Amino acid sequence: MAKIERSLGRKLRHKRVRRKVIGTALRPRLCVFRSLNHIYAQLIDDSEGRTLVSMSTLDPQRGKANGMAKTKKAEVVGTLLAEKALNRGIDCVVFDRGGYKYHGRVKALAEAAKQAGLKF
Repeated sequence: MAKIERSLGRKLRHKRVRRKVIGTALRPRLCVFRSLNHIYAQLIDDSEGRTLVSMSTLDPQRGKANGMAKTKKAEVVGTLLAEKALNRGIDCVVFDRGGYKYHGRVKALAEAAKQAGLKF
């Protein structure tokens, strides 16, 4: 029962955040989803409703990092996402934490993307 309430609470928080955070072609939304073992991030243009860049811990470009901790994997995903975005000419984004606290893996991904050159 607690798991259902927890996931419902996250979805409600995400809806509340999404009312204010809108991505455009010039400044897309960096959306983060965190599962038990993996983390997914994508840059979304909400005006057209399409994903511009995506990266996750399951992506083959990430390389072999099976022995890493989940937070380290999130840092790698953030760095690679920022590199892909910069290659496509995207340097400013709006951060959508997906209803999660800005803590742990979500924070590691965001900080790594900032270090790699994305502006929030």
